[in-house]
Amino acid sequence: MRPQDIAVLLKLVASDNGPMQLTKLSQSLFLSLSEVSESLHRSQAANLLDYSKKKVMRLNLMEFIEHGVRYVFPQAPGSLTRGIPTAHSIPFLQEIFASNINYVWPDPEGEMLGMQIEPFYRNQVEAVKQDPVLYKLLALTDVTRIGQVREIKVAINELKKMILHEPSN
Repeated sequence: MRPQDIAVLLKLVASDNGPMQLTKLSQSLFLSLSEVSESLHRSQAANLLDYSKKKVMRLNLMEFIEHGVRYVFPQAPGSLTRGIPTAHSIPFLQEIFASNINYVWPDPEGEMLGMQIEPFYRNQVEAVKQDPVLYKLLALTDVTRIGQVREIKVAINELKKMILHEPSN
């Protein structure tokens, strides 16, 4: 698995497993066709996509995000920079958690100053600017990488609603 594989899988979830051509997936994620194709192959081999490489194995993906992402793709906040809010700095979580520390994906056009969190891949910021559902999914996934126990619990519950279509607890 490579970090961009998480973004590819979450983009498929964001499209609600609708038919997504390889070209459209590539363009919407700002990844090359070969990168997307290889990502789908790796995800299928990891049992995160079905045999046809078109349907996300949602339970498996949720289990991986909940228990594996922080170990496979660890992240430590970096230097102070301008960018797009991520993790508990997204508006949805700011309503729940008060914090003096913001986390951002670097972006010179970003509206927030915060500690830098490396995106899963280079052009992730461009992709999330065009897809608010993908943005929320990736930002919540970042909570599992850097958050505290209480924040992670809230993020996991929200991810379950979005990925597994589970009702609120």
